[in-house]
Amino acid sequence: MTRRRRMFDIDVPAEEVISPQSEVDASNRRGPMATAVRENAEALRARQAVEDRIRVENDALAHEHVRLKKAGLILDMIPTQLIDSTKLVRDRSSAPDESLDELKASIMAIGLSNPIRVEKKADGRYELIQGSRRLRAFAELEAENGDGRFSHIPAGYVAAGDALATSYRRMVDENLVRKDISFAEMAALARAYVADEGTDCEDIDKAVATLFRSAGYQKRSYIRAFVELLDMLGEALAHPEAIGRNLGLELRRRLDGNPAAVARVKSLLTGAPGRTADQETALLRGFIDAVEPARPRAPVSKSGRRAKTSLRIASARGEFRCLAANGRLDLRGPSDFADVDPRRLEAAVSELIAALGLDRPDDG
Repeated sequence: MTRRRRMFDIDVPAEEVISPQSEVDASNRRGPMATAVRENAEALRARQAVEDRIRVENDALAHEHVRLKKAGLILDMIPTQLIDSTKLVRDRSSAPDESLDELKASIMAIGLSNPIRVEKKADGRYELIQGSRRLRAFAELEAENGDGRFSHIPAGYVAAGDALATSYRRMVDENLVRKDISFAEMAALARAYVADEGTDCEDIDKAVATLFRSAGYQKRSYIRAFVELLDMLGEALAHPEAIGRNLGLELRRRLDGNPAAVARVKSLLTGAPGRTADQETALLRGFIDAVEPARPRAPVSKSGRRAKTSLRIASARGEFRCLAANGRLDLRGPSDFADVDPRRLEAAVSELIAALGLDRPDDG
C-alpha cells in the first residue's frame, strides 16, 4: 500500500496596514534633492507674496501722489532761473511796486509762507501760474545778496495740461481777495485775455465774465468801464493802476462819445513826460474839474420846497414815467421791476448815480 506524501502548511503573515503617520514618516525620508526643490518652491511663493504686497502699496502711494499733485500740495525747491512767465499775461502792472520791499523784508525774516504755483513743462523748465510778486521778490533778494539763499523758491505743482482759462482763473482768484490790485490792472488783463491767441474769447464782456466769475456783478461792471477807459486813452496813461474807482468811472463818463475830450486828455498827459502816479491822477482830476459845469439848483416853490421834475420816456415795451423830487426818484412803467435780477438792478442804479454825478460829495 502506497503511502501518501504529506504536504506542509505554510503560514503567510497577514498584510501589514500602513498608518497615515507612517506615510508622513516616509515623506520625511525623501532625499536631499526633493527637499531642496520643496524648500525653493516655498521660498518663491513667499517672495511672490511679498512682491505683490509691495506692488499694491506702491500703486496706492502713486495714486496718492497724483492726487496731492493735482491739489497743489506737492512742494519742491525750484531754481528761480528755470521759471518762465510767458504762458499767462500777468494781472500785475510792471510799474515800481513800493510794497515789494515789505514782502522782501518778510521773506528775509521768516521765509516764504505761501509757495508759488508752477506747471512743469516738457523741456524741464517751469511755467509760473501763481505768485509773480513772490518770484520777483526772490529774484531781487538773490541779486542783492548773491549768496544762494534765494536762488531756489518753494513751489507747488499744478497738474499739467490745465485749460488756459483755468490757469488764468487760478491767477485772478488769488489776487481778487487782495485789496491792492486796481481796476485798471484787472481791465488790462481782460483786454490781454481777448488778445491772447491761446484763448477762444473774442468778446470783452465774455472775458470779464470768465476771468472774474468770483467777483460780484457790480465789480465786473466797474472792470468793463475801466476797459473802455483804457481803450480810449491807451498808451497815454503811464500809471493806470493809480486811478481810483470813482475817478476812473467819472473820467470814462466824461470821455465816452466825446473824441475832442479824449484828445484833450491825451494832450494833457503827453505834455507832462516823466510824471509820477500822483501827478498823473492830479492831471486827470484837473480835467474833470475844468469841464464840470456848475449844477443848477432846481427851482424852489413858494412853500420853500424844490419843484418836482416829471419825465416820460418811450420804449419798445411802452412808456416809462420818471418823477424826480427832493431826495426822491420814482420810476414807473409797464414792467415788474421785482423780476429784475437784484445784481443787475443794483449795477444799473449805481451807474445811474455815477452818471448823474451824485456819487461825489456835494460841495455846493
